Amino acid sequence: MTLAAPELWVPSGIATVGDDHHYPEERPSRTVQVDGFFIDLHPVTNAQFAEFVAATGYVTDAEQHGGNVFVPAAAPVDLSQPSLWWRHEPGASWRRPLGTDLIAAEQHDHPVVQVSQRDALAYSQWAGRRLPTEIEWEWAANDATHLPATWPLALDGMLLANVWLGEFPWKRIRAGRPSTMPVGSFPPNTRGLFDMLGNVWEWTADAWVDRHDVAPIASPCCSATSTDSATTKGGSYLCAANYCARYRPAARHAQPTSEPACHTGFRSARSA
Repeated sequence: MTLAAPELWVPSGIATVGDDHHYPEERPSRTVQVDGFFIDLHPVTNAQFAEFVAATGYVTDAEQHGGNVFVPAAAPVDLSQPSLWWRHEPGASWRRPLGTDLIAAEQHDHPVVQVSQRDALAYSQWAGRRLPTEIEWEWAANDATHLPATWPLALDGMLLANVWLGEFPWKRIRAGRPSTMPVGSFPPNTRGLFDMLGNVWEWTADAWVDRHDVAPIASPCCSATSTDSATTKGGSYLCAANYCARYRPAARHAQPTSEPACHTGFRSARSA
């Protein structure tokens, strides 16, 4: 028996995916038919991933090669230079998201991070599931509703997702170090799904393309691994209004499939 997250049925329908009014990679907006599917109620947690590792002896990419860790800046920096706030940490892994302390008991219900797409696929296969496609993920997140104009804040000022408030990457209004939070810390969307936006970026099954109307290009046999990217969705606790405001259903991000990071996790899905 596994600790697999409760799942929710997302019915079939005509989905409007993409967005013509924000970042270029979200274009063009279009309508597509989506078949019904099941998707995890929340991202896969540290406890769930630990059970998978205990059952299989699986060793993640980060445990072999390290992972990327966010390092807050002390003052405003050039936002076109991500290397100013990212560091490759050889000791980082899902067990040690920042490369130092082991995850504590109170973090067992946090989303697992420092997992590559390969790791996410391995867990999903073990659980008898798969990763959602980008369209499935967006359909589950969109649920035909509109975010408030004040998003990620409610009209009354209440925070609605685990995102960065303040000036990224140095000035954060919220107390404490930026980090994941327990799944379900914020209200679900109208489908009943938790953490679709914010907390962690989530791997999908789809290869990255620069625009929705561009077909993926087959990788040459000798291409560098770092050029092999997949689409992640949902934004994370590091998304801020002044940088990477991608905590919207249509927003998307290219993540090299073999590069784990402290703000990237996943949830699994299965067909009807």
